[in-house]
Amino acid sequence: MVDMSTKRQYYIDMNNKNKKTYKEIYTDPVKADISWSDIEALFSSLGARISEGSGSRIRVELNGERAVFHRPHPENTADKGAVKSVRRFLENAEVEI
Repeated sequence: MVDMSTKRQYYIDMNNKNKKTYKEIYTDPVKADISWSDIEALFSSLGARISEGSGSRIRVELNGERAVFHRPHPENTADKGAVKSVRRFLENAEVEI
């Protein structure tokens, strides 16, 4: 159980597309057709540092939390596993909008 009194909240000035992507990430059942470029745009709008790794990897750092993701290919949409990983990353980075 998360102690909400210690959890940081971030109210970010995001555009409507980023807000929609954030909501899609937390939709149940987990969606499997979220555009990866929209997810990266969400990371950027939250102030994350994104750097290129080898191959299709990207490194993302947000609020002291670090993760490595693989850009999907040949499609440009995240599968359910990737969406769950993004959700977990945002939770660990204590992002709440």
